[in-house]
Amino acid sequence: MKILAVCGMGLGSGLLLRMQAEKALRQLGIDADLEVADIGSARAMAQTADLILTSNELAEQLGKVKPRVVTISNFVDLKEMVEKLRAALVKT
Repeated sequence: MKILAVCGMGLGSGLLLRMQAEKALRQLGIDADLEVADIGSARAMAQTADLILTSNELAEQLGKVKPRVVTISNFVDLKEMVEKLRAALVKT
């Protein structure tokens, strides 16, 4: 499984999303490849992703993409990340 963490510039918030997703996936016992992308590169990279993690604002900018998009409100809230990943991965 490939998960793409998308932020505005591909730096700070994307790395934070990736780190929190890694923690959440460990809790869920799920193995995945996580990559970080800026919003400009995300559309092209989305072609090979199974899931995208991003903010509500950037999800709107991404528009319609092939993988399921999971929006995270609070990037440092591990509980939110676990809950949203569990819900998304049960449906896939």
